[in-house]
Amino acid sequence: MMGDLVVDIHAHLWSVAYLDLLAAAGVTDLEMYRHLAASDSQEDLDTRFALMDMAGIDVQVLSATPLVPHLEDREAAIATAAHVNDEYASLVDRFPTRLRAFLSLPLPHVADAVAALDRLDDERFVGVALTTDILGTPLTDPRFDDLFAALDRRGAVVLVHPVGADARSPLIAARPMRWAVGAPIEDTIAMADLLLAGHLSRFPEVRIVSTHLGGALPMLLPRMQAQQPWEAPDAPESPLTAARRAWFDTVTHVNPAALRAASDVLGSDHLLLGTDYPFQAQDELPADVALLDTVLAPAAAVAVRSRNATSLFSRTPWIITGGAA
Repeated sequence: MMGDLVVDIHAHLWSVAYLDLLAAAGVTDLEMYRHLAASDSQEDLDTRFALMDMAGIDVQVLSATPLVPHLEDREAAIATAAHVNDEYASLVDRFPTRLRAFLSLPLPHVADAVAALDRLDDERFVGVALTTDILGTPLTDPRFDDLFAALDRRGAVVLVHPVGADARSPLIAARPMRWAVGAPIEDTIAMADLLLAGHLSRFPEVRIVSTHLGGALPMLLPRMQAQQPWEAPDAPESPLTAARRAWFDTVTHVNPAALRAASDVLGSDHLLLGTDYPFQAQDELPADVALLDTVLAPAAAVAVRSRNATSLFSRTPWIITGGAA
């Protein structure tokens, strides 16, 4: 069983074949991803595993975010989702002690996305990866209620990751801050919306994992708590209560103040180790992982590295056998 394996909940991989499929479906701005050394080639995998070993990480959970197959063309979305999910399943088969994966869904086609959830019966997939909005539509839009209801029935883990769409703001798009500023703003908006809309109480069995410490949520949550009675009086529960239903990964880019704030406000028992590989790599990734021991108490650091993941995946088959890859 998982035991005290060190689990990286937030890591990416995109094969050349998958990027080509996205390009054929009309997705643009893919060139950066072709140069990140995060493909399924043996060379890239060897680099990945070496860095995991350096940081003391046993298992990475892969996701295709932000390049999930959210495509208006239904047939393209279905085919592209099936392709990336098959690739990830094959990778887990090749490296069962090092890798697991999040499922990609052919959204915004809800009926097809619900049908695709059958793959969660496969232990190679530990949950679902979504972006902070679906082609510009919030996750809380009623058109996605059937999907959340299906995820709730399964008690599914759902990773929510930025789209990289400048938070749909021309103020960000006009400036060189898409990922440094826009992405954590997308985290913040999506999580604040989920909290205030009551999705975490309405679908209580869905286990939401927000990336990058929930964006600015550790700083804004007390403010949201104070202003919710008059600004969002219809929220079914307070933001702090709702936030305790969610989980947050620890990607900080070696920022001890951010990790300390997240631990204080969100609770270290709801933090999960995340590296954002390959966006944190080389020296930064192991330094960010080591930050847990600098900022957190020893028991809390152990929990964030492994035991919180055991709790998160308590309803997910996770059997790892054999030696290291």
